Amino acid sequence: MIRGPIIGVVALGMVMATGSFAAGTPALEQVRAVAETASNFDDDAGGNADADDPAIWVHPTRPADSVVVGTLKNGGLTVFDLRGRELQHIATPPDGRFNNVDIAGNLAVVTDRGLDRLRIYAIDPRGARATTVVTDVTTAAPPLVFSADEAEVEDQRTAYGLAVWPDPAGGAPWVVVSRRHETRLGLFRLTPQNSYRPVAFVDLPSSFGSWTPCAEPGEGPQVEGMVVDRTTGVLYAAQEDVGVWRIPLSRKGFGQPALVDRVRGFGQPAVYDESTEECVPTGPPSPEAGKHLTADAEGLTIAYGKHGRTLYASSQGDSAFARYRLDGGFRYVSGFEVIDSPATDGVQHSDGAAVTTTPLGPAFPHGLLVVHDGENTPETPDRTDTNFKLVRLG
Repeated sequence: MIRGPIIGVVALGMVMATGSFAAGTPALEQVRAVAETASNFDDDAGGNADADDPAIWVHPTRPADSVVVGTLKNGGLTVFDLRGRELQHIATPPDGRFNNVDIAGNLAVVTDRGLDRLRIYAIDPRGARATTVVTDVTTAAPPLVFSADEAEVEDQRTAYGLAVWPDPAGGAPWVVVSRRHETRLGLFRLTPQNSYRPVAFVDLPSSFGSWTPCAEPGEGPQVEGMVVDRTTGVLYAAQEDVGVWRIPLSRKGFGQPALVDRVRGFGQPAVYDESTEECVPTGPPSPEAGKHLTADAEGLTIAYGKHGRTLYASSQGDSAFARYRLDGGFRYVSGFEVIDSPATDGVQHSDGAAVTTTPLGPAFPHGLLVVHDGENTPETPDRTDTNFKLVRLG
């Protein structure tokens, strides 16, 4: 979720794809990134850095000095400028693993799934010009988010996805957190001591009639990608093997969840194959299946344009993105993919995403979309290479 003026254009400079598609499926538009971050390698030599989720902090008076904060899981946090250059790297605490990040004013809030806690970082108001852009201000003993005690943390059913909900009255923001391998969501309120307190919890369904989403034994259909519409106080949550939920929020907690779009595999029977660690379909597609997202449904972010609000959703299974209009209901608009360009390679199996329609100087005059790339190329033999791509809105 992005803080900043609600201005700009919600469109991308694209050409139409020429690849083959299933009958009746609209062709995906093609987008090219203009910059990218350095490679992150998920091995000991690379500091076990695995890029995942970005969040954009918009400088209020010098937009070109805006910065992006990205999670690197065991590798901590990276902070980079609008050219993709790393300005700062922050290590995790011992046994920490940073999963998702979101922005609340001049604070970056992070889920530490390794320790089942939230961490809070102050952002220097100078942005990209600061020597130290972010500083850890988390209370000395942050409470556990979901676990009853440290022994339960070992199970790693811990804080996972995250979305900030700014207080319309200007008070302390709320934070929605999802639980790894579970369907549970928690609403928390930040405190002046840079801690947080629980407000309410809700459990989304884990089965739908006679159908239960296929997963590794012992794991439920979890939620990761989330965003709160700051104009309506509505949470959109991506349950990875199910689809996108719309959930009203209030100061007291969660309203009635409604499933507004489903993944293409919704309702299709499948079994987990231990040898491949994949789910294998055992029956035909369901007539209740969706048409726009291929599991996992992942990163969600909202663009606030002069013509309305658009939700972007990462369709990780087919390396694409879907756009939905939120004004007057929930309506699919179009899909796109990020392909190779002279400046960068394309994007595959994207997880987190963040967008702003605020003009960010000459490089991004109509706004910026930042997405995770799960397969950065050219490939380095025997090393997992991930990074973030910067796409110009236009």
